[in-house]
Amino acid sequence: MPDTHLTTEPDSQALISAENLTVRFGGLPAIKNVNVSIGAGEIVTLIGPNGAGKSTLVRALLGLIVPTDGTITRRPNVRIGYVPQHVSVDDTLPLTVERFLRLGGRASQDQLEKSLAEVGALDVITSQFQKISGGERRRVLLARALLRNPDLLVLDEPTSGVDVTGQADIYKLIGSIRKAHNCGVLLVSHDLHLVMAETDQVLCLNGHVCCSGHPSHVSQDPAYLELFGHESAQGLAVYTHHHDHTQDHDHENADHEEPGYHGAPHG
Repeated sequence: MPDTHLTTEPDSQALISAENLTVRFGGLPAIKNVNVSIGAGEIVTLIGPNGAGKSTLVRALLGLIVPTDGTITRRPNVRIGYVPQHVSVDDTLPLTVERFLRLGGRASQDQLEKSLAEVGALDVITSQFQKISGGERRRVLLARALLRNPDLLVLDEPTSGVDVTGQADIYKLIGSIRKAHNCGVLLVSHDLHLVMAETDQVLCLNGHVCCSGHPSHVSQDPAYLELFGHESAQGLAVYTHHHDHTQDHDHENADHEEPGYHGAPHG
């Protein structure tokens, strides 16, 4: 019998965590002995090649599949907002953005508009969901997740179908949401370069945890270099150097900035 069980820990600082988590399909491990923990106000990013087990880990944490071994611990009554990588809507189905958001449950008009405004997508509320751009669609999906007033956001490739400029905007938006709501964020991404500015911890997965820690450390880890190559690491080093100078500038001007999120351009 597997010893997997779900527990709630009222004193735990983590919103959700997994210890020695293993999931097997047909006897073969998709993930093995994975440990991960996400706290309030923390962004944890899962990276890894295709088939590394990222989606399997997310599905296990969400309770969509039963792990073979290990323990998942959730804070009691934790609210989770989930943004899937793909959402399929029949092109022949008349569905405005407003109606799409209402499919997720009961929400007032004010709540819908506030959620869309926060992600910079209020102007598409009457548009057909199928006809809005990839960046706008990702923002609408984020808005739907925010309607749950989540303690934890789980975002599976949140920039799928978005151009590079739009991807950077989406990641900045995720960082703003984290600060405004103090929610934890579990982010699945294939590109460490784009998520570095907003990520606190990185988990590099390839069936097991190859390496983990601050993104600047992970980018120099031999296991990361083996998976993603030295060119990727060199690009990250240049980006980190530039970002450090930007951060210094931000700190110098911090006293002149208003807290919270003030909107973002469409992706």
